[in-house]
Amino acid sequence: MALRHFVSVVSSGAPRLAPLSTAPATREQRAAGPATVLRRGAAEPARPQFPAVDFGNAQEAYRSRRSWELVRSLLVLRLCASPALLARHEQLLHLSRRFLGQKLFDKLMKMTFYGHFVAGEDQESIRPLIQHNRTFGVGSILDYGVEEDLSTEEAERQEMESCTSEAERKGSGTSKREKQYQAHRAFGDRRDGVISARTYFYANEAKCDSHMETFLRCIEASGTASDDGFSAIKLTALGRPQFLESVAKMGIASRKEIENWFTAETLGVSGTLDLLDWSSLINSRTELSKHLVVPNMQTGQLEPLLLGFTEEEEQQMTRMLQRMDVLAKKATEVGVRLMVDAEQTYFQPAISRLTLEMQRKFNVEKPLIFNTYQCYLRDAYDNVTVDVELARREGWCFGAKLVRGAYMAQERARAEEIGYEDPINPTYEATNVMYHRCLNYVLEELKHNAKAQVMVASHNEDTVQFTLRRMEELGLHPADCQVYFGQLLGMCDQISFPLGQAGFPVYKYVPFGPVMEVLPYLSRRALENSSVMKGAQRERQLLWQELRRRLRTGSLFYRPA
Repeated sequence: MALRHFVSVVSSGAPRLAPLSTAPATREQRAAGPATVLRRGAAEPARPQFPAVDFGNAQEAYRSRRSWELVRSLLVLRLCASPALLARHEQLLHLSRRFLGQKLFDKLMKMTFYGHFVAGEDQESIRPLIQHNRTFGVGSILDYGVEEDLSTEEAERQEMESCTSEAERKGSGTSKREKQYQAHRAFGDRRDGVISARTYFYANEAKCDSHMETFLRCIEASGTASDDGFSAIKLTALGRPQFLESVAKMGIASRKEIENWFTAETLGVSGTLDLLDWSSLINSRTELSKHLVVPNMQTGQLEPLLLGFTEEEEQQMTRMLQRMDVLAKKATEVGVRLMVDAEQTYFQPAISRLTLEMQRKFNVEKPLIFNTYQCYLRDAYDNVTVDVELARREGWCFGAKLVRGAYMAQERARAEEIGYEDPINPTYEATNVMYHRCLNYVLEELKHNAKAQVMVASHNEDTVQFTLRRMEELGLHPADCQVYFGQLLGMCDQISFPLGQAGFPVYKYVPFGPVMEVLPYLSRRALENSSVMKGAQRERQLLWQELRRRLRTGSLFYRPA
């Protein structure tokens, strides 16, 4: 179990070591909110019947789509299923642009891949799609889809320049557990093997400020569009990844080592330890190197976590934390839930730790900050249960997004190359079991805690069916607005729209941006569709079924109301 606390020595006070959008239009159906507490002896009002959802009804699934959109979906999904095409898709895109010219190439992309996976070029052009989806019960999570198209060499250079020392670059002289949190040249390009998540590289502080401004615009747009929206951020976009790696090293000690270290002798004369709170972390006057300390298991002494950092680097870390604070405050101001995306395991302990600090501060009345849990990790269940218990004890509102995970191939290759235990579950089936185990635990918590919420971010129909079954068994009605569902635009409409039309809170991740600047995003979506063949094949079958029905009934020119 990883140590998930910053430690700060204080001279007085009681000991305080804590234990380890764009919303759907059908939200009016759920406006009653959580059930109120009844007076003793009062009769409980009748609850509405739990809605049934049929994911095999093609007519209902595609009631929001015109026939030409169904044809486009079939074409795109079929192309995504071609290994030969995907292997050369970057070269084909380059040749098409040279042959057609920029204008014709843009039109071709908007008629095919771009039009299927991306909502439009800017926030104004995506409004019709957002409003249309809302009409059919599906909300939107806005995502500015522009990605830097760096070469592998440039990505590796930027990544390795953010390392603290040559020893860390080589990963030498460290234990197996420590090696997991060291940078390594062989994996300098963090995009390698990753097809379902965006990767940010540190260039300079101005670039981080630019990323923050982009996140702010998405938060504001979500808040303007509805009073029940979501937005998502990545912490590696807000500062140097080196800082996250440094903080993550706090998690290399085992629970036994931690318990052995915190003795009367190591606590010192005052006998007290204090948790450095969020307000202190973001204060420009706080000298982080003096406050962020971690026990050295060999010497038994507290040592600076940011050992070897320059004054400028400490200021950069403070600015990273301040950017997070700006985003959280803006989300609070406009009433938007902020989901902090999960990333690689050598960053994740720090990401989870900082997210936890934001939750302590901002999740007072309701969950505004959501942490993300990757269920392909062996320790996913431990992480979920520890955070739920912490929320109970400290009295803040638990908010979680559950995903399977986006970095499996890279994580396995890295563990083998560097020499530490593979953090990933051994099989896909084991990951499914872990996902359902974590989800079931959270749903049980929701039954007893009306202020807790979860986002089930999954394209897996079996997982969605499992969630609906457990919700019904536990009495969690969609009107309670505690369980949300999320899928990507252009994927699994046969899951999203039946859920929305049945009254469940469901959202699509809606990327937007200029055609040329979202090509890396489109490449990842194409590759991701090829990796989830079972779901894509079922989607194609339902699309064909609905097209044939429209041809047979003479409704080929059907227009959604």
